[in-house]
Amino acid sequence: MITLAEAATVLAHPFPATTTFGPVRNRVLPGLAARGSADHVALTFDDGPDPNSTPRFLDLLAARGVRATFFLLGSMAERAPGLVGEIRAAGHEIGVHGWHHQSLLFRGPRATAQDLTRARDFLADLTGEQPTLFRPPYGVMTASAHRTARRLGLRPTLWTSWGEDWTARATSSGVYRQVTKDLRGGGTILLHDTDCTAKPGSWHSTLGAVPLLLDHCEERGWTVGPLRDHDRVGGTRGTRGM
Repeated sequence: MITLAEAATVLAHPFPATTTFGPVRNRVLPGLAARGSADHVALTFDDGPDPNSTPRFLDLLAARGVRATFFLLGSMAERAPGLVGEIRAAGHEIGVHGWHHQSLLFRGPRATAQDLTRARDFLADLTGEQPTLFRPPYGVMTASAHRTARRLGLRPTLWTSWGEDWTARATSSGVYRQVTKDLRGGGTILLHDTDCTAKPGSWHSTLGAVPLLLDHCEERGWTVGPLRDHDRVGGTRGTRGM
């Protein structure tokens, strides 16, 4: 027999608790929007790992002495498990982006729980460490996703600035302008290190924008690093782009 709590979850599931509507989210729910210390900017990448592009980002970040947070898809990690190890070995943070890149609005409570659990467990087995962060595909949370994330020990985390780097019109300068128009100290940047859910080859524009963004943050005295360092005080968190 279905319990009252389970029935409530089924009924509430279609109604997104939070969405990609940035202005409201950033103002009303700063924790979900991943706002941190004013002298820090979190750099995050979604949808990987992708053998065709992710290594280019790892090389660039290593050259600049910067670490980031990578929200990985389980389906992509299954195709390139060694690359997950490379991301972790380079000192980057790994978060959960689900198993498949599909809006949670189109999944029921059971499918949502299965997707998140499968991805969380697979990444934990690969890295030997339980992920603690979850970013839903398209930034849309549902009641079921909130409930499952809480049970799995995952903190839903969105962003304050994105580059719209998945679009056909994306260029490196355009991605840079899109991010910086909303970027403030304490913000979180959303980019993509793959084109698996975007225009083919779009990652090239993102790759070209990253040095511009690192320079922009350095000029303003903001340290760039992963989300795990976002709330620490002082200059010991990440390494500023050099």
